[in-house]
Amino acid sequence: MRKPFLAGAIFLLAVLISLMVGAEQALAQGPAGAGAAAVAQESSHSLNPMSWLKRDSKNSAEDPAARSDLEKKLTTRLQAQGVLPASATMTDACAPFLALDGCLAALHASHNLGLDFVCLRADATGVHTSADVSHCPVADGEKPQGLAKAIHQLKHDANAKQATKDAEQQAHDDLNGIGGAP
Repeated sequence: MRKPFLAGAIFLLAVLISLMVGAEQALAQGPAGAGAAAVAQESSHSLNPMSWLKRDSKNSAEDPAARSDLEKKLTTRLQAQGVLPASATMTDACAPFLALDGCLAALHASHNLGLDFVCLRADATGVHTSADVSHCPVADGEKPQGLAKAIHQLKHDANAKQATKDAEQQAHDDLNGIGGAP
């Protein structure tokens, strides 16, 4: 009784696999019939959602050369506002951050709430630079937490979500002010 059942199950599995392979090949071939070439040209977009975002690499804050220029402009501006100490540069402060706007938001949050930027940076990015963080209450060691969680870790009584929102808006305004909107 088991042998016929097992043989039937194997046969059914083989049929299903062959049907799936055939369907996959048919989908890979694209549209068929009259006008197929025109349809194929019209639908030449990528299925990767990141490719849907149009970025001008010349003006993007993610471009290393553009980021360096933005950091130089922002250094003097933020030093004048008291957000960045006179002895610091944006390049040094933002090195662990992947995005410049994230660093700016952390700088503003640190300034607005009176937090130690080195501790906030270490908590938010999970990157521990050569700066002394022994006095910082680091939550998860080298695991990045994000800005809101890092703020909450360092200042429990702060409204971390609102502070993050305010700091991100200030960062956006800074970038718009120097022509480096993300």
